[in-house]
Amino acid sequence: MGFHFPERSEEEEEEEEEEEEEMSVEDLPGKEVNVLKGHEGGVLAARFNGDGNYVLSCGKDRTIRLWNPHRGIHIKTYKSHAREVRDVHVTQDNSKLCSCGGDRQIFYWDVATGRVIRKFRGHDGEVNGVKFNEYSSVVVSAGYDQSLRAWDCRSHSTEPIQIIDTFADSVMSVCLTKTEIIGGSVDGTVRTFDIRIGRETSDNLGQPVNCVSMSNDGNCILAGCLDSTLRLLDRSTGELLQEYKGHTNKSYKLDCCLTNTDAHVTGVSEDGFIYFWDLVDASVVSRFKAHTSVVTSVSYHPKENCMVTSSVDGTIRVWKT
Repeated sequence: MGFHFPERSEEEEEEEEEEEEEMSVEDLPGKEVNVLKGHEGGVLAARFNGDGNYVLSCGKDRTIRLWNPHRGIHIKTYKSHAREVRDVHVTQDNSKLCSCGGDRQIFYWDVATGRVIRKFRGHDGEVNGVKFNEYSSVVVSAGYDQSLRAWDCRSHSTEPIQIIDTFADSVMSVCLTKTEIIGGSVDGTVRTFDIRIGRETSDNLGQPVNCVSMSNDGNCILAGCLDSTLRLLDRSTGELLQEYKGHTNKSYKLDCCLTNTDAHVTGVSEDGFIYFWDLVDASVVSRFKAHTSVVTSVSYHPKENCMVTSSVDGTIRVWKT
């Protein structure tokens, strides 16, 4: 005979739900522990490295900066771009980084020396996003010229090894899995390219997409759209699972991501606020004013309850629980 739990009253269930909500909000970062200052002008992106010990930032002042966010220390500045730097990504072993921006180029850097190893040229417009593949052998870039381009870091050729140009408008963001390239475009689509079999799938969200990021379990894609809505898609079917609203995103390229447990969605807002939503029911569980101007990016620590945000106000802020 099986063991049966006694049925709980509605009151008990409600109390338990409230407790869970309180716990989850307390576990979310909302306390400012450091302000990283040094950029002259707006900071367009700030990203944790793979182990969460360092942050890389880039901005209007044409520089990339390396920080220890936990101690609030600036370590190094990388200068070579001729225009604003829009995105930056670092390899898993922290030895190389890639960057892109308004000068239409992708730079491949040695982190320790600050030397530019290679410049990849080929985009016909500004470059909005860059990502390394898992093996750090390829960089994929997203451009205003309506294309995604893949570049081989090991080759001395500066020609792209692959060009994906099926988009109908600017490609704003890119993320990668072991076998797929996923791009988000102003044409309203999130397109997935399976590089093993050369197949493309397209999910039309009907609104300009300016950020795509992956859930940590790899099952979902979070897309930030210019109608002030984040949309969660099932990666295998393209089904719209949930929408998250409350923030303002109408004219800037803003980041969005999931927390490291995938329990909450994090988004930034043009009014300086940060938002946390419950992944499942899309309720706002926390929001607070983080910056005096537009918040451009948010990056969540891979293991700890910690995040960094960057803003047009020129600062990067480190948040913990």
